[in-house]
Amino acid sequence: MSVQHTFAPAGTDSASFYEALNAELDAHLTGERDWLVNLANASALLALRLPGLNWAGFYLLRGGVLLLGPFQGKPACTRIKLGRGVCGTTAARRETTVVPDVHAFPGHIACDPASASEIVVPLLAGDRLLGVLDLDSPRTGRFDEADARGLGEFARRLVAGTDWPVWD
Repeated sequence: MSVQHTFAPAGTDSASFYEALNAELDAHLTGERDWLVNLANASALLALRLPGLNWAGFYLLRGGVLLLGPFQGKPACTRIKLGRGVCGTTAARRETTVVPDVHAFPGHIACDPASASEIVVPLLAGDRLLGVLDLDSPRTGRFDEADARGLGEFARRLVAGTDWPVWD
């Protein structure tokens, strides 16, 4: 028996929700490989489909710093050093970070004071770190391991379906 994810649409379990979300991403990637177009559509898709978000977007690694990329939400921090905040920590560790309460995360960077929880997923092409996918919510505890798995697959498909420039 599958457990229903709190934030998936009513009657949808997490696995089914992310399977449908990732299939929709695949449809957007079909016939389009430009990184800017794909990141813009991916951030819009996440903002549209995932309930309880106040920010959805990307930071891209350029010159050893995470630089703000396409997003949906309020204006955000423009540059984040590796190892700083949730995004910089995720980039440095190259593993997904789920933060139930951002106020308890040492060194959290508050771009939007309304954010209460966050999940950040690294964008990896083999050993190459491209950047991170960052989602914020005004709800404490919004993200869980089901989100980490589903968004990890979302990031994997996005990276595989996109042509990435070499910035550094």
